[in-house]
Amino acid sequence: MSIESASLTVVTNHLPQTRLFYEAHFGAYSVFDCAWYVVLRFKSSSGQEICLIEPQSGMNVFAGGAFLNLQVKDVDQLHARLSAAGLSPVVPLEDHPWGDRGFGVLDPAGLIVYCYQSIAPAAEFQKYFIINP
Repeated sequence: MSIESASLTVVTNHLPQTRLFYEAHFGAYSVFDCAWYVVLRFKSSSGQEICLIEPQSGMNVFAGGAFLNLQVKDVDQLHARLSAAGLSPVVPLEDHPWGDRGFGVLDPAGLIVYCYQSIAPAAEFQKYFIINP
């Protein structure tokens, strides 16, 4: 089996606001749009996408409890830019001993967007890496 791409689809009653959030703050653009289902691709990535759908028959609206992780080159610069745009992190900007520096913001659908960059893990976490960082 060869997986050629993977994406997350979020069922939301706030599709227009959520779409605008990703376009305005993360450089996403639409590659498919039929009004009730939108596929957004991140400009600076190699094909990573997030999909947004308004609830269709039998679908439950996303109720939280998930993170979308976005690895970036300069998390401090992104944090400053998003803060200046009026976004308040729900996960504070911190260094984590498992090997990342990151923060999280909440999108209009209730998904936490965790933005991070890799840093050296603390010695006690190095043993957990299957592939050395």
